[in-house]
Formats: sequence, structure tokens, C-alpha cells
Amino acid sequence: MRPIVLVLFAWLLTNCGTFYQSPDVKSGPQVAIIPMTAQSVAAANQSGYQPRALPAAFRQTAGTGGNMQGAGALPDLPPAPSPQRPLRANLPPKPDPGPYKIGVGDILQLATPSPDGAIEQLSGLMSPESNQQGFVVQDDGAINIPNVGRIDMAGQNLQEAEAVLFQRLVENQLDPTFSLEIATFNARKVAVGGAVTTPAVVPITLTPLYLSEALAHAGGLRLTDQDTGALRLYRDGTLYQIPVAQYLGSPDLQRLRLLDGDSIHVDAGTDLTRAQAYFEQQISRAEVQQQARELALRNLTTQVALRRDELTEARESFVARDAMGAVRRDHVYLFGEVGVQARYPLPFEQRVTLADALFEAGNGVPIETGDVSQIYVLRRAGSTPVTAWQLDGRDVTNFTLATMFELRPNDLIFVAEQPITRWGRVISQISPSLITTGVTEANK
Repeated sequence: MRPIVLVLFAWLLTNCGTFYQSPDVKSGPQVAIIPMTAQSVAAANQSGYQPRALPAAFRQTAGTGGNMQGAGALPDLPPAPSPQRPLRANLPPKPDPGPYKIGVGDILQLATPSPDGAIEQLSGLMSPESNQQGFVVQDDGAINIPNVGRIDMAGQNLQEAEAVLFQRLVENQLDPTFSLEIATFNARKVAVGGAVTTPAVVPITLTPLYLSEALAHAGGLRLTDQDTGALRLYRDGTLYQIPVAQYLGSPDLQRLRLLDGDSIHVDAGTDLTRAQAYFEQQISRAEVQQQARELALRNLTTQVALRRDELTEARESFVARDAMGAVRRDHVYLFGEVGVQARYPLPFEQRVTLADALFEAGNGVPIETGDVSQIYVLRRAGSTPVTAWQLDGRDVTNFTLATMFELRPNDLIFVAEQPITRWGRVISQISPSLITTGVTEANK
């Protein structure tokens, strides 16, 4: 009986190909097998490939550059009155505004001591208003720092602003070592007009702004008769008056501290009518500008909302078309001893590696059946022979090459089966009745 059984098994081994055809990669004229090394992977990655791009709707934002509507030309200053009356000083109370408070329009500059500091990287924002690096305090009183978000700054002095910024950087796990400065002062101003060389708007900075300095910014007084001239100061709805002759003779009046929103009008006469008209014009202009600004902001909000809806609709439409297979995609194919034989779509706008495809969604190589020494990437370019890059995974460190090997459209990833797996499948395909018959015949 034993010889007959041996003959039967020899016959099975000889004819196992009749029962089971095992896929394999064989070197030949049309197939070039290249072992994966750092050099061969670099050569394979040099083949030209540009991942498919997402539609423009995925790169655009809803922000639009709305144009503020102008307030139009302002009326000319009213003519100077001719009546002359005795001048009396009406001085404002001495103010105590405290430290400078950051306001809308100010440009803040951040810096760190090292070139690779977090804030040094964040502060590379160009401010079109000042043509220098910095963060502009926007309409809502906040600055917007990438990777940190919006931080309220308006109404705070530098010490308070530094404390708030320090806390936000710590919360976002960024290096809190920085310096904060006000690069450009745009929030707080004093207007100077009337009988001066050049009417001007003078910014208030960290140092106090005095009356003499504001007049110097405007080029100084331009009066033919200093005895009849007067300085009119409009502050918080109240009109104050300082005779020019008294101002010139008093250092204390020259060092009168000015506040944000003050308006100074140098009047060559003694009548308050022109000064009153001047300040009324300033108030009217501010009201018109505010109304135009509110209208522009409403229009901008509407435009942003419409644009956001348009982009959302375009993105959702693309996602739906992609889910139904209506969007052209690039794929690679996995077969052989892998977790799931499937078609793997290459993502948009980025390259993927052999490791990405093998281990995506828990795919991998089954250790029980897959031959890790025969992991291939098959690629054909036109009518040229097939190139098969072979990864030998018996040395686990070689899998680092899989993280470097970039895939191209229509690549085929094949994992061969282990020899014992091949034999087991041959046995499983042989009919048990055939074996039983052979044994029965042997026992006769």
C-alpha cells in the first residue's frame, strides 16, 4: 500500500499546476526586476507626475475686497468774520488720559529674539497701509495672527496687550518670547486747521502731544495780527478759546496737552462764527464718513455671504460627483496576498507612497500567507517593457523604502504568496474523493 500512496503523491506533485495556477513575477525580455534600494527608489521617483488638482472653489475664500464708498467733497471753510471783539481766554481743564491705548488702525509689530521663533514667522505679514511688516488693528479692535486667531487689542495699553498676547501664545503652544511695539500710530489724532501754513492731522503717539507741537506739525501760525488771533479748541462738544498773544507769552499754554479727537482752529479774527462753522463741518464730515462706512460694510457682508454660498454649493457638487464616479481620478491597483484586493484612488494635490497604499484602511500584507520578500510595484510606460521594483521585507528596515517610493497612476502592487501557502491551496483543490479512491485501491 505504501508504494501506491507514494506514487499517488508523486503524481500530485508533478501535476499540481493542473489544479492551481499561482501568480508570480518572472524576469524576462519584457520584465525587468529591480531591487528597491535608496538609489533605485530615487530614480523611480524622477518620472514626471503631477497629482490632479481640486477645483478652484476649494482654494478660494469668501472674503472679497469691498470698496468703501467715499463721502464726497467737503464744503469749503466759511469766510472769516470781520467784527472785532475783546478776546478772553477760556481754557480747558487739564486732562489725565493715562498711558496710550491701542486703537483701530494702529499697526502692531511683533518680534522674537531668534530667527526661527514662532512670532518671527507669524509677523511676516505685509501691511498695505504702511508698506511695512505688522498686524493692523481691524474694525472690531482685533488683530488676526495665523495659527493663533483673532486677539482683541483696542482699548488696551502696551502692558495689557502683552499680557493678553502672552496668554494666547501659551494656549496655542507657541513660544511666548516676544516684544510688542506700535509701529504706526493711526488710531488717535488731532486736527489742526485755519490760519496755519499747512493744515494737518497729527497722530498721538506714546509720548504726549502738546499744543505747540501740533501747531509746529502744521507749519506754525500764519497771522498778520497776533493781537486779534485766537486758538479755538473743540473738545467733547465744548469750544475753548486761547488768545494768540497770551499763548505766545505762556510756556504753560504752549505745553497744553491735547487728546484724541481734539480739533484746533487758528482764527485770524475775534468772532467765533467761523470757528463754530469749522467745527460743525468737521462733525458733519465725520457723520457722512461713518454712514458711508456702515453702508460699505453692509454691502461687503452681503457679498461675502453670497460668495460663501456659491463656494459651498460648488464644493458640495464636486463631492457628490466624485462619489458617483463622475470625476476623473488616478488609481493604483493592489492584488495578490494583500488584505483587500482593490483599486486605490490617488488623492488630489498630493503624492502617495507604496506604504500609504499598502496600509491604507488596514490593508497590509497578511503574514500567514504573504511572502514579504516578494512585494512588487509593476509599472509600464507606453510600449516599453514592464519594470518591477521588488521590496524585500524580510529585513523590516527595508519598509522605510516603501515610505519613500512614490506611486504613479496605473501602478500595480503585487504581493506573492508563501510557498507553504501555494502548497496548501493545491491540496485544498484536490478532491477528497480522489484521495480516498486511491487509498482504497491500494488496500485491495
